[in-house]
Amino acid sequence: MKSRYIALIIIASLVTGIAVGTFFTRRLLTPYLNIINVSTNKVGDLFHIVDRMYVDSVNVDDMVEEVMPQVLKELDPHSMYIPAKDLEETNAELKGSFSGIGVQFSIQSDTVHINSVIKGGPSEKVGLMAGDRIISVDDSAFVGKVVTNDETMRRLKGPKGTEVKLGIKRQGEKQPLSFTIVRGDIPVKSVDAAYMITDKWGYVRVNKFGETTYPELLIALAAFERQGCQGIIVDLRGNTGGYMAAAVQMVNEFLPKNRLIVYTEGRNSPREDYHSNGRGNMQQIPIVVMVDETSASASEIFAGAIQDNDRGTVIGRRSFGKGLVQQPFEFRDGSAMRLTVARYYTPAGRCIQKPYAKGQDKEYDMDLVTRYEHGEFFSQDSIHQDESSVFYTSIGRPVYGGGGIMPDIFVPQDTSDYTSYYKMAAMNGMLQKFAFDYTDRNRPHLKEYTDVEVLEKYLKRQGLLEQFARYADERGLKRRNNMLYKSRALFEESLYGNIIYNMLGMEEYIKFLNETDPAVLRAVEVLEKGESVPKVEKSEE
Repeated sequence: MKSRYIALIIIASLVTGIAVGTFFTRRLLTPYLNIINVSTNKVGDLFHIVDRMYVDSVNVDDMVEEVMPQVLKELDPHSMYIPAKDLEETNAELKGSFSGIGVQFSIQSDTVHINSVIKGGPSEKVGLMAGDRIISVDDSAFVGKVVTNDETMRRLKGPKGTEVKLGIKRQGEKQPLSFTIVRGDIPVKSVDAAYMITDKWGYVRVNKFGETTYPELLIALAAFERQGCQGIIVDLRGNTGGYMAAAVQMVNEFLPKNRLIVYTEGRNSPREDYHSNGRGNMQQIPIVVMVDETSASASEIFAGAIQDNDRGTVIGRRSFGKGLVQQPFEFRDGSAMRLTVARYYTPAGRCIQKPYAKGQDKEYDMDLVTRYEHGEFFSQDSIHQDESSVFYTSIGRPVYGGGGIMPDIFVPQDTSDYTSYYKMAAMNGMLQKFAFDYTDRNRPHLKEYTDVEVLEKYLKRQGLLEQFARYADERGLKRRNNMLYKSRALFEESLYGNIIYNMLGMEEYIKFLNETDPAVLRAVEVLEKGESVPKVEKSEE
């Protein structure tokens, strides 16, 4: 959904989306001591002495697990230790698939509700449907306080080829239904939406840079070509990064031969340049790249390469500012670390990593909140650019390092309709709960509307704003008429959008949001006016 009020919520998602890291003990890092020039004698001796001599019994393995993340925090904000139990899930996000049953779910009233069933997945094959409730797993009841997101994932995921038996409560059926599902590979898509936003311009939204992102982009670009696409909007808002290689492959599609895309360099990592090979199919087509404060890492590599080569226009708000490169190291026990080994630099030579210092990790983590409070999301004049760190693009435009990618065209957050009543409704999940309940009650009828425009027109005739106000009032959110109508557009966007998502999926949901999104409308305007290629502003004599 559009970010209008969630500066605090953004932080939680970013911490998991872009942090990466490391730690060392003699027992775990023996295979890497020829690479990492450190002595671990004292660390190993410490754990050995504690294990042998401490007054009470201790679990040294647990101590190591607790200490490793703390040590890594001393290095930089993005070096990270990943316990063995979390490694598969962490990697699955970028590898493009995981093994499971193929459903998207939410937890309502201590019960797992299936929101959607992935096409072609194991659950669809056996007949599971959106709206089903899971009430048992492997003949054990699964309702009540035991039902959490983590516990649900643990029970539904599993090795490919294994079976899980689900008890299902379905509307219209008096007795529970039973399904035995064979787990399989479930794709994790990187491209949330790819469609012609007008008859001339293509729009593609990328949520991460993983192993399958480049092939997914190629499929989208090929479809655009067949539809006569004359220009492309690449939406990287909310994209917290991923593999640098994927970003390099993707931006290569848009650059002429032998253009510098990015280079990396570190204390033990000699400079390595990445250039375009001239084989991209989109070297001439106009391009606009959209970023915001949550666009990080590989997103910034992509946007920086387009901007510094003056290949297209960057629109939105200043990006996150992560310019560090991590390398993974796996340990014998199945855990891993991702250690910062280099910095990356855009073609103009700028490192866009925002400042960090030892002992200031809290300030670093709260940077987006600080930006929000200083008004940066709402006014370009509030953005501080380090003018001592100035660089120049291929045609001589000044760009700055030390804190993210500054867009060529700034688009502020719109808070004119924002009220405390709307904030409470959104923050406590009331809007999503109402939309889910409405969808669930009306699913048979809503299935008749398979097009986003038709469904939207239908929803506009249903008086959902009034229905929601009564629903919320009955659940403790006191009605505030003035605020309700001031925030009418926000309420309706959220209510319609969530129902559209529940019924038609992510791409149709994004299509709906883009109809009124100021940044998307500005991007279309830039393409319509033929202004996607930046020019040097001439100074008056």
